Amino acid sequence: MSGSYDDSMIDVSSDSFWEVGNYKRTVKRVDDGNRLCNDLMTCIHDRARIEKSYAQQLTEWAKRWRQLIEKGPQYGTMERAWTAVCTEAEKVSELHMEVKSSLMGEDYEKLKNWQRDAYHKQMIGGFKETKEAEDGFRKAQKPWSKKLKEVETMKKAFHSACKEEKLAASRETTSKLESSNTEAQKKLQDKVEKCQQEMQKTKERYEKSLDELDKLTPQYMENMEQVFEQWQQFEEKRIHFFRELLLEVKQHLDLSTNHRFQTIYHTLQDTVSAADAEEDIKWFRSNHGPGMPMNWPQFEDWSVDLNRTLSRRDKKKPSDGVTLTGISQTGSDQPVQPAKTNSSASSMEKTPDWSDEDTGANPFSTNGDGNPFDDEPASPELSVAVRALYDYEGQEQDELSFKAGDELTKIGNEDDQGWCKGRLKDGKNGLYPANYVEDIL
Repeated sequence: MSGSYDDSMIDVSSDSFWEVGNYKRTVKRVDDGNRLCNDLMTCIHDRARIEKSYAQQLTEWAKRWRQLIEKGPQYGTMERAWTAVCTEAEKVSELHMEVKSSLMGEDYEKLKNWQRDAYHKQMIGGFKETKEAEDGFRKAQKPWSKKLKEVETMKKAFHSACKEEKLAASRETTSKLESSNTEAQKKLQDKVEKCQQEMQKTKERYEKSLDELDKLTPQYMENMEQVFEQWQQFEEKRIHFFRELLLEVKQHLDLSTNHRFQTIYHTLQDTVSAADAEEDIKWFRSNHGPGMPMNWPQFEDWSVDLNRTLSRRDKKKPSDGVTLTGISQTGSDQPVQPAKTNSSASSMEKTPDWSDEDTGANPFSTNGDGNPFDDEPASPELSVAVRALYDYEGQEQDELSFKAGDELTKIGNEDDQGWCKGRLKDGKNGLYPANYVEDIL
């Protein structure tokens, strides 16, 4: 025999492992082990993808809010505390990217290599280990299975003989009651005796076959136990490996045990706890309030050098008074425009009017086009490309107008009032607020 057997001839009476063919569940467990390796790898890969996505979202969130905080009105220690929350996100993002790398670079690869070493694919399909398990159980079960078939055959023959004997006896009884034919009754009696003899023979063969099967059973059980134990150990190795691997996964996922993770929140707590309302209020008073230093107007004698530095933006009519601050009306996100003050004016006495006729004799004042800087040569020492952060509409003829995103060239350093000299792409020169632009790197 090739080792196969006719399952249709066997009446499986239970779900016991010892029943013919029920070892296949143990064989299937080998294939299931390989499948579980694939499932666990997919599980780890999915978690790594989540870790990466979370890290990227944290980074993007931190970058966006850091920019908003820096450009917003918050200041001082509270600004540092708020920014520290963004720093926490960036640091945690780094840790989660490391988790992702550990899951894929260590755990995933370790499982993949173990699976390759434990399950060997065959060219004809399936795994070498599955075939070994199948062949081992079939070989251990073959003698007992063969004898079991013989027992089943003997049992059927015995039951058939019993049926024939009962039928012959029934006919004989009926014949005695219905007929007085002696010859016919004799034949029926002989048939009964013959059936009884056949029944006895099949019974003896059936009992003998059972005895032989009983003798084979201990060896059958021992052989099956050996094969089963072999694949128990194979499965035990897989379970042990999974346990160790999942413990490593846990170690990589558990950031609470990472000293860097703990340091992040200690630093965050220290920075937020250091926020001091009194210190911030004092800072604002010193930098934006009455505590700021002031170049109070003083009497200045006229000189040629002073006249050269004055432009139309510095000259105010007596009725205008002295402007100490400039307030932007364009929105809360736009910076305050620098004030234009007349450093030679006095708050206690009026100064002579500056008329258009006066400027006509001044080579440094406005030209015929209304732009006081169109004819001025750019400083050879300075030429810096800048980009506008906000819209600005020039309030005077010597000021430039531009939109947010426009590029221009800074050709003069910022003065003490916060103005810079620049040139637009169309070649027009003029002044603009220094805090409305940023350098193009």
